[in-house]
Amino acid sequence: KGGSDFDPKGKSDAEIMRFCQSFMTELSKHIGQFTDVPAGDIGVGAREIGYMYGQYKRLRNEFTGVLTGKGLNWGGSLARTEATGYGLCYFTQEALQCMRSDSFEGKTVVVSGSGNVAIYACQKATELGAKVVAMSDSTGYVYDPNGIDLDLMKDIKEVRRARIVEYANAKESATFTEGCKGIWTIPCDIALPCATQNELDGESAKALVANGCTVVCEGANMPSTPEAIEIFLANNVLYGPAKAANAGGVATSGLEMSQNSLRLSWTFEEVDERLKGIMKGIFHAAYDASVACDAPGNLMVGANVAGFIKVADSMIAQGIAY
Repeated sequence: KGGSDFDPKGKSDAEIMRFCQSFMTELSKHIGQFTDVPAGDIGVGAREIGYMYGQYKRLRNEFTGVLTGKGLNWGGSLARTEATGYGLCYFTQEALQCMRSDSFEGKTVVVSGSGNVAIYACQKATELGAKVVAMSDSTGYVYDPNGIDLDLMKDIKEVRRARIVEYANAKESATFTEGCKGIWTIPCDIALPCATQNELDGESAKALVANGCTVVCEGANMPSTPEAIEIFLANNVLYGPAKAANAGGVATSGLEMSQNSLRLSWTFEEVDERLKGIMKGIFHAAYDASVACDAPGNLMVGANVAGFIKVADSMIAQGIAY
């Protein structure tokens, strides 16, 4: 991952393109298909990946899998767009089944955010039998007790690139509230924070617990503060940390790179099935590690330990450099 202080809001496509090209002119010196492969994140979607990949290709005169999240016509993978949100739900479903003998079926879910991760987490949670009642953006959140109309949300966010208040304007059953923090006061069984880092603090965690939330799995990168995590663990909330629960995006980036190297394109179903298997494996690695170190069910400890052991064992096997 990298970043910049360029704010794309209010900029034309041409301005964004010129910035992306300039950014890649420098970044291209440090990346490569066998070195580091960047992917999109906050503020970087298909448009920006396209501009950067085009510049990389012009500079290097090669067509390789050096960026993921590419368009389907030029090396992208089916299911990459959906991968982080879908993967989050696959992880959560496996955790529910194995740790609680439960599932998404009949559950009320709150999803923060309305970007790529949030939209497809909403879609998959709904397909698995849940009802998503709230989503948000940087201006506020909408609450729809009838369940989020995903087609309308996609139109507002993916087509029109408008503010989430437009959802409430179009839906009589929905209400819009300014400010994002209040979304965690909505009663739910499962909370999926999918917006940004540190969005869920101790006060919000207490509100979730008080309203009966029993599962929090993270779609964004580090959305819960350390205080919030302590509250979840102290109250027996099934907590899925981002480093495990949102790995579906980077996992499918790996699948995209594999397809690029093979010069093949897998079907949506093939990629989705591989993603599901990967997320189940990640859950079990974290859970098994939590049991092995006397913290059964603490997936944060389990994910940390499993990841650390994998890196440490590899370093030792490859020889320690003095």
